[in-house]
Amino acid sequence: MLTRSKKTADMDKDDVPDPKSHDPLRKLGLLDDEDVRLMMQGSSMVKVRSPRWQKSRSLRLLEDGVTVWCESSKGFPRTKQEQTFSVTEVECVREGCQSEVLRKLAGSVQESHCFTVVFRGARKSLDLCCPTAEEARCWVRGIRTLKERVSNMSQKEKLDQYPSGAPRADQNQDGKMSYEEVKRLLQMINIDLNEQYARTLFKKCDRSADGRLDPSEIEEFCRELMRRPELDYIFHRYSSNGCVLSTAELRDFLGDQGEDASLVHAQKLIRTYELNNWAQKHWYMTMNGFAMYMLSRENDVFNPMHSVVYQDMNRPLAHYFISSSHNTYLTKDQVTSASSTEPYIRALNQGCRCVELDCWDGDKGEPVIYHGHTLTSKVLFKEVIETISQYAFKASPYPLILSLENHCSVEQQIVMARHLRSILGNLLLTRPISSQQMKHLPSPEDLRGRILIKGKKESPRLEKTDSTVSNSSFAEDEAGGDTKGKKDLAKTVPSKLSRELSDLVVYCQSVSFNGFEQTAKRPPSDMCSFSENEALKHIKESGMCRNRKLFVRHNSRQLSRIYPSGQRLQSSNYDPKPMWNCGCQMVALNFQTPGEQMDLNQGRFMDNGRSGYVLKPRFLCQSDSNFNPENTGGGPGHVPTQLTIQVISAQQLPKLNADKPNSIVDPQVWVEIHGVGIDNARGKTHRINNNGFNPRWNCTLSFKIQVPELALVRFLVEDHDHTSKNDFIGQFTIPFTSLRTGYRHVHLLKADGSSLSPATLFIHIKVSRRGVGIKSVSDGMS
Repeated sequence: MLTRSKKTADMDKDDVPDPKSHDPLRKLGLLDDEDVRLMMQGSSMVKVRSPRWQKSRSLRLLEDGVTVWCESSKGFPRTKQEQTFSVTEVECVREGCQSEVLRKLAGSVQESHCFTVVFRGARKSLDLCCPTAEEARCWVRGIRTLKERVSNMSQKEKLDQYPSGAPRADQNQDGKMSYEEVKRLLQMINIDLNEQYARTLFKKCDRSADGRLDPSEIEEFCRELMRRPELDYIFHRYSSNGCVLSTAELRDFLGDQGEDASLVHAQKLIRTYELNNWAQKHWYMTMNGFAMYMLSRENDVFNPMHSVVYQDMNRPLAHYFISSSHNTYLTKDQVTSASSTEPYIRALNQGCRCVELDCWDGDKGEPVIYHGHTLTSKVLFKEVIETISQYAFKASPYPLILSLENHCSVEQQIVMARHLRSILGNLLLTRPISSQQMKHLPSPEDLRGRILIKGKKESPRLEKTDSTVSNSSFAEDEAGGDTKGKKDLAKTVPSKLSRELSDLVVYCQSVSFNGFEQTAKRPPSDMCSFSENEALKHIKESGMCRNRKLFVRHNSRQLSRIYPSGQRLQSSNYDPKPMWNCGCQMVALNFQTPGEQMDLNQGRFMDNGRSGYVLKPRFLCQSDSNFNPENTGGGPGHVPTQLTIQVISAQQLPKLNADKPNSIVDPQVWVEIHGVGIDNARGKTHRINNNGFNPRWNCTLSFKIQVPELALVRFLVEDHDHTSKNDFIGQFTIPFTSLRTGYRHVHLLKADGSSLSPATLFIHIKVSRRGVGIKSVSDGMS
């Protein structure tokens, strides 16, 4: 292991700003924190990628209080993203040797000196080793402190933080900014104002008239930039005097928003968001307080009541959509990428409730997990189970299903069963929760905090099977639940499955699909897996209307798992909507592959407290259901709904290429409806040239939705390109049933599903059913 080198003072001073003050940290109240002070001074550590790859790195907290600079004394130039990370990007910090990389160093390093920074999204974790245990503890505590403090910042504090970009624009570091330096600041915050407006704004803020802005004038300049005319418009619409909102006027606004318009709630908002002491004392809300409230998470487009578990969790498992992952162990494609425990952690932390384990014989009698007969690397089955044991219920208390694709010999199956029992202990469900004959599957509440094994089960009864049964016939049959070409012979299944592993399968017994008439005769604990192509056969093909209804009925009683085609070598994903629309519970996707399909999955399972279980609509839970998802209309019981969305503006959209100073975006917004066939629709705004900071569209889009219970609404922001495909900026997907009416902010997400903060859309939503509108403010902006 490398020894400690010099402190961060030796970092490249031309690249790392050395500010004359720490105002952001002072405003955060963190200058007296010993851990933060050490981070500001900087530390020399060892970055570890493997037992052979260990490099000295200097880490230091920058003046903004959220950015950590990570640099080496030599090597190739790296991008700014590689050189820094923000504490807002950090998912968690793990102490000791908890990562796969650091575990391999066990015995050669002191565990107390090590820690791992785990990021949201697809960014690789950062494994570090400090010279002393105390220094490691300081960085762990410091990052956690900063992360918590930033997440709890008020809107005022966030606004106060904003000018912290000014020191980087101040090229000569004299504390003041010339007009040219102001222009540089505009480029940094992704806005390309015309010359006349920029000069006018500069002169307005330059009170000393010396052609330079001091720190207070820089802050005024930034606040003027951040002024929101659209919020001013709404405020003046409700304020009788144009200066404040009385409690009664605020209640009028809340009523039009479709919110609690009680006196108690209005006063609570004033206490929380009003900054002026006099106004707060007399129960008024000023323009500033109103802006703080409108920008807060409390005014989010997502219904806050849906951010906790609110649905009935006592229904049979088959009545829920269940967040499910395919090839969970893979970091990228299914041919050459690495297998790791890290994707299990990421999936479980996202609320995934069904993960997959492809199990094969390994060396020294220890089974391994990898994508068989490919170049993907291998990870020990035991390590995966240890990881699952640690993270199974951190994001959701409801049952976790381990989908075993078992290719192991009987001997190593016994080892698998032993690891499952010894590592998972009481978490593992090993027997039915009731001795009574099962009429339907137990509920998520019944199985709360338990881990279920999905796999083949040894049974004395006769089954239809192949004339020859190989060792892998007990695997999750991803060559297809498709029985085409198999011989229809009745015989007793040879015992190629260990009794020890078979006994662990209780409620999720994998069986071959032999037609809906046959599956209807089987116990509810029997479940089938379908390839995406086989599932689509039952849903899409002409003349299959009866099958579609039978599929819906089948899924009202038994679990179905859908998995991607084996031809998706790059681990791309299929469209999950047709499967959800037929009531399939486990629509398994490659969580490691970002894109529209995973956006929809994240949106679907945002509901019900992100617990990974979302109650299906009633018409998908009835054993005699006649629901046809491919029908041109919604059918009986479905109320056509009109959704009208006014896309008003966006705020602080990021530049797509931070290394190019002139890469200002030309944003346009798509609003998409994803649901049953007839409901799939999209509309777009016009583009705004050269403005990612505060573009305004005031564009109204309207959609008629036949089956709102299954609809998802996706907001997509792109950078318009005249010559090629538009570039993705951000998106947000939400269940229609979780939308809130009125004026709302949409907090955009990156392609990998992590936050794009502070980028937002500002919209107005109106919903009407059967021609009767839900009370909301009418369009009036121009």
